Amino acid sequence: MNADWPKICRLAIYPIKSLDGHELDEARVLSSGGLANDRRWVIVDAQGQWVNGKRTRALHPIRATYSPAIDAVTLQSPQGPAQSFQLPRETAEVAAWLSAELGFTCRLIENAAGGFPDDSDASGPTLISTASLAAVARWFEGLDAEELRRRVRANMEIDASEPFWEDRLGDDGLSSPLFRVGSVLFRGRTICQRCIVPTRSARTGESTARFAHVFAAERQRTLPAWSPTEQFDHYYRLALNTSLERAAADAVIRVGDAVSIMA
Repeated sequence: MNADWPKICRLAIYPIKSLDGHELDEARVLSSGGLANDRRWVIVDAQGQWVNGKRTRALHPIRATYSPAIDAVTLQSPQGPAQSFQLPRETAEVAAWLSAELGFTCRLIENAAGGFPDDSDASGPTLISTASLAAVARWFEGLDAEELRRRVRANMEIDASEPFWEDRLGDDGLSSPLFRVGSVLFRGRTICQRCIVPTRSARTGESTARFAHVFAAERQRTLPAWSPTEQFDHYYRLALNTSLERAAADAVIRVGDAVSIMA
C-alpha cells in the first residue's frame, strides 16, 4: 500500500435525514452501498413529501444528538428544553415533536436496509477532504471548515494534502474510478451538485450573501487539472458521490483506513 494515500479522518452519518450528524469511529457498509443508520429515517409531511432543509428553513435551528448505538435521539429547539426519544420505538413521538416545532403535521418513515440517499443511482457514502472544506471556507468571510462541514454533510472525510483531491475519483465520462477503503471497494461517480442548503448557516438557517455565485466563480478559478471537466456543466459542485462495487457481508470502514485508487 502506498503510504502517501490519504486516510479517513472523520466518519459521519445522519440518522434522521436533514437533522444533525453523528460522528463514528467505524461504520458498517450496507449491501445498498450506504452506511448503516445513515439517512435511516426521513421526515415527510401530510402529503408524503420529504421535509428537508431545501424546502424547510425552520429545520436548521433544531439540534439532534444521538446515543452511540443510535437507539435514542435528543432534540432541542431554541425555544424549549431538550427532549429524548427511543429509536425506533418512539418515532411517532419524534414526529409529534417535530410537528409542533415546524407548525405542520410530520411523520417519520424508516428504511433500515438502505436509508434515503439523495442520489439513488450513487447511494454509497459521500467523500470530501478536510483540505477542500478549508479551501472553500476561505472564500467567505466568517466561515470556517467546521461550519462548512455541517453544511456539506459528507459521510467520509479524508486528510488529503491537496484541496479537491477527491475530484480524482469522479467519472470522466469514459470510466468510473475504483478506490478501496479498508477492505471495501467503491466506485467514484459524480461530483455532487449542491443545493440551497450549503448557502445557509447550519445553526440558524441565515443565508450567506451570494454564496452560490462566489462559490461557482472560485471553484472554476481553482479547478485542479485532475478534475473531470466533463462533469462541470456548472461549478456549484463539491464532494464525491460513490457507489458500492464490492464488499463482504458486514464489512466495516474505519477512521484511519487508507483511500487508495485502484490501478
